[in-house]
Amino acid sequence: MRLAMIGLGKMGYNMTLRLLGGGHEVVAVDQNADVARDVAKQGAIFAGGVAEAIAQLQPPRVAWVMVPAQVTEAVVGQVSDRLSKGDVLIDGGNSNWKDSRARAETLAKKGVYFCDAGTSGGVWGLKNGYCLMVGGATEAVAICQPIFRTLAPEGGYAHVGQPGAGHYVKMVHNGIEYGLMQAYAEGFEIMKTSPFQLDLHKIASIWGRGSVVRSWLLELLEAALADDADLKAIRGWVEDSGEGRWTVQASIDQSVPAPVITLSLQTRFRSRQDESYGAKILAALRNQFGGHAVKKA
Repeated sequence: MRLAMIGLGKMGYNMTLRLLGGGHEVVAVDQNADVARDVAKQGAIFAGGVAEAIAQLQPPRVAWVMVPAQVTEAVVGQVSDRLSKGDVLIDGGNSNWKDSRARAETLAKKGVYFCDAGTSGGVWGLKNGYCLMVGGATEAVAICQPIFRTLAPEGGYAHVGQPGAGHYVKMVHNGIEYGLMQAYAEGFEIMKTSPFQLDLHKIASIWGRGSVVRSWLLELLEAALADDADLKAIRGWVEDSGEGRWTVQASIDQSVPAPVITLSLQTRFRSRQDESYGAKILAALRNQFGGHAVKKA
């Protein structure tokens, strides 16, 4: 089937290539027209803007928005203005599920369907496929199912609920990811500081083969350690893209204890501090009540 892919970043570009490989026709558009021209050389249909892209579709028109969360609202607005009753707008980015549900309600007033497709797979998705957690009306998901089945590996796609459910499930998915990554980070640091000269790359390798802690994340860690066992080229500064915060907020709103995910998010905040003011407070207090020595700046 034919669809428009609006946003050709690291995810959108590779998703376009996977769709082309699956026999779909993709009208490609990006704010950087050179990127759209580049993917057009590989079989996509070039569009110089949103209006041009939508004009090249046939009803029911399907437009997939794959842009950063901070510009999603503006792009969804541009696309929805050009869609009509029965068309489908898919948001595959990392939007807040509450925003997705509100967008679905707004679009429904003009008869346009909205699907939120939580998408996981990163830069490896082109080769391995993308795990897709899709929220939306049953009718809309049915229209887009050929797209979802091409993007996902066997068994890697599901319609998880009504609009908003896809991004909600993806939010929790990323919160769990935070906790898993933090556990690996702590365990490997303990081994790094052990009294033994441990080969951490070798350990990551064997843990990935039969161990109960094996995972794709561990495979990626093995690859990272193969190139730089001491990670000398990497600064321990860790960003968070929003989903971890939203997961923690959901745990608060729903009165569900989530200490591991919460602490993994807090650890990311700490990683960005060159010098912790809170730690200085602790040192000062120990000095005041117990006369404990402090290290001078």
